[in-house]
Amino acid sequence: MHSKHTIRSLLLFIVAGALVMAACAPTAASPVAEPNVSAVVAEAPVHNVKEGCISTFDPTIDHFPEKLTIEYSEGWTIEYFNHYKVITVLNPWRDAKETFQYVLVQCGAPIPEGYDNAQVVEVPIDSIITMSTTQLPHLVKLGRLDALIGLDDFAYVNTPEVRALIDAGKLIEVGSGADVNVELVLDANPDLVMTYGVGDPQWDAHPKLLEAGLKVALNSEYMETSPLGRVEWIKFTAAFFNEEARAMLVFREIADRYNAMSALAKTVKTKPTVFIGAMRGDAWSMPGGRSYVARYLEDAGAAYLWADDESTGSIPLDFETVFERAADADFWLNTGSWTGRAEAAAADERYTQFRAYQTGAMYNNNARLNENGGNDYWEGGLANPDVVLADLIKIFHPELLPDHELVYYRKLD
Repeated sequence: MHSKHTIRSLLLFIVAGALVMAACAPTAASPVAEPNVSAVVAEAPVHNVKEGCISTFDPTIDHFPEKLTIEYSEGWTIEYFNHYKVITVLNPWRDAKETFQYVLVQCGAPIPEGYDNAQVVEVPIDSIITMSTTQLPHLVKLGRLDALIGLDDFAYVNTPEVRALIDAGKLIEVGSGADVNVELVLDANPDLVMTYGVGDPQWDAHPKLLEAGLKVALNSEYMETSPLGRVEWIKFTAAFFNEEARAMLVFREIADRYNAMSALAKTVKTKPTVFIGAMRGDAWSMPGGRSYVARYLEDAGAAYLWADDESTGSIPLDFETVFERAADADFWLNTGSWTGRAEAAAADERYTQFRAYQTGAMYNNNARLNENGGNDYWEGGLANPDVVLADLIKIFHPELLPDHELVYYRKLD
């Protein structure tokens, strides 16, 4: 039997040996933190790029955070993708059998596949030539007049900011329609030529420009059947500059003012009767009941005598047909180039038989003419339909807008 002393000595020996072994054992390595390595990711933009190109392309990033929506226009559509947008012009001219498509690719990003029949335009563009005065106010309202390098014809321009550029010799004049000076346009090398079409090669500029390899966009605002539908084409122009946010704001302000006045005109109890135009050659061209002119009259609280017609264009009528319906009309508007009633009587003595002639209730939309006869109604007026509507309400219901003075209309004395 072992004594307690022997057992104690044995335990001490075992403990001491264990300590020695522990001291000699290798020390476990402390865990080392892994380096924090993450892939470099392009930051998603908050606003559309309005100058230059993107430096890093990431297909997962939306490069157009500011987008357009179309409320009134029926002639075009826009669809957004991460690095490009697709615009389709549905109705470039009356009875058109074709559409036009534009793929607007963010500069610095690749061209998408699958659009072989579309024009590809890098955006934002930096330079533009316009082939219609109706497009000039768009550039002013978008703050992009700096991009304008030329236009079709200087003579009929009314926009003051553009007239100043013409006078300073900063713009080129490239000619109109099929007579466009293609060589001059090629020398100017614009990022885009914005024009319009009527479907006739003898009048259209775009076939020659496209054949020369230029980037061309057809603006068909004139095909719209409402004033707000027409002015909404400012968004079309804006898309090429990536100026969606500004276009949305500008249009919203115009539309709100227009709709507020239209609502005011709807409160009237009596609507005066109205007819439009005059004889041109053998026919009286009367706007159809679904035209933008008819919409203006309806929104201004007037009763258009051809409102029951379903056409969106003009109706050719003979004098007798017009007189039968409009002889006793309250107002006669949009009479062409006349600046006074005497011109009507000189053109055709039969005009004096209309009650509106006899009462002096004749108004024409040519109050703002430049020295060459350029009518600002077709320029500034189209870009400011709220002002045109205010003119019409002032004519038909002056008590509703007592402080408004006519801008685009004049009374024919």
